[in-house]
Amino acid sequence: MSAIDARPAPTGLDPPRFPSALRFGVATAAFQIEGAVHEDGRGESIWDRFCRVPGAVAGGDTGDVACDHYHRWEADLDLMAAMGIESYRFSIAWPRVQPDGRGPANAAGLDFYRRLCEGLLERGIEPIATLYHWDLPQALQDGGGWGARDTAERFADYAAIVAGELGDAVSQWITHNEPWVVAFLGHALGIKAPGMRHWPTALRASHHLLLSHGLAVDALRASLGELAQVGIALNLQPARPATASGADRAAARRMDGFLNRWFLDPLLRGHYPADMLDLYEGFYGPADSIRDGDLDVVSRPIDFLGVNYYNPHRVAAAPRELPLSLSLTQVTSPTTAMGWEIDPSGLRDVLLRLRREYPPLPVYITENGAAFEDPPVNGGPVEDPERTDYLRGHLAAVAEAIEDGADVRRYCVWSLLDNFEWEAGYGQRFGIVHVDYDTLKRTPKASYTWLRDALRARG
Repeated sequence: MSAIDARPAPTGLDPPRFPSALRFGVATAAFQIEGAVHEDGRGESIWDRFCRVPGAVAGGDTGDVACDHYHRWEADLDLMAAMGIESYRFSIAWPRVQPDGRGPANAAGLDFYRRLCEGLLERGIEPIATLYHWDLPQALQDGGGWGARDTAERFADYAAIVAGELGDAVSQWITHNEPWVVAFLGHALGIKAPGMRHWPTALRASHHLLLSHGLAVDALRASLGELAQVGIALNLQPARPATASGADRAAARRMDGFLNRWFLDPLLRGHYPADMLDLYEGFYGPADSIRDGDLDVVSRPIDFLGVNYYNPHRVAAAPRELPLSLSLTQVTSPTTAMGWEIDPSGLRDVLLRLRREYPPLPVYITENGAAFEDPPVNGGPVEDPERTDYLRGHLAAVAEAIEDGADVRRYCVWSLLDNFEWEAGYGQRFGIVHVDYDTLKRTPKASYTWLRDALRARG
């Protein structure tokens, strides 16, 4: 670690405006970094299966090895400790804990997460555990997956098992990561696992995901009582009309309902947005998956809301694009390697909207980061000034939002490591630490060093 500590900070960049009360962390997800998909009793997940579908993942890449974090976790925790981070948001692979998604726990899988959490605490790092980051056991998918109500019940059982094993080491819990992605990119657009293209199933899945969240909140509270701080992580994005026309403004409103309000409103207000219910029922009939009492479960009180922010959307009316009748327009401003617009003001707007329109609730920024085409490793830190500038701008936006009254408690960079980026395979690098996928060697990037020095300067 001494070699890392000796590296100078990048020049020419102002330090970020770190509010003193904001805990800084990094984030990862199990399938993207762990590898070891056939070891110690882990079962098959929907992403293991999806990776085998020809053309589904760029380059035919898989998560079989990923970053081999399953075997290299201690060195990865040392990288975090050397950086001085305060929180680590990771996810638990459901198929490691329950290979078939039901029944008794797999002791070897739980032991891995026990070692990980204890290693974090030994290094003075707060564990933030996410129960579900998209890796549903394939056996449950074979029985209907998130389109089946039973999966919500099985998720609550899984939450109870994990809480019983790790509750003495973890106090911060996230039920789901980005249920919008799971429901709609996985079941309506088919670009993520399980690769379905069926809007009615996607809508059922969105409700069952929210229902499972509420059931998991109950399970965590029953096991851990007041020790558990429980939340959910949503990907929230401003939907901005491409022009001032009434049609584009209406399309942006529908996009906001699709992306944001469809999840925020039932979680924090106890009902789905009426305009979106009317829209969907007009195409697909009554929402019969929503039963009496469900929304009381969905809206169980939570302790914080996780926000994943990457970019806003520019939206235009497109009547043929059913059911939402909209399209996303190209942007001329700078973008990341993913083609996502770089706009820190969108993060500030999201945070202030939550303060203005929804009940008071602490916010954790559970993901924020960017992929860029980093240069090759040349013996020193990987120079990534675009990523450093991206993070600096978004941290400044967080500071502005806090000054205007937003209650932000955590900020986690996505991601600690370059990793398996879902359908993009290994072609997109989000990490502040470079990973050589041939040797699995880790090399801190200049953004890592800059953030480390900023944390030291904050004290």
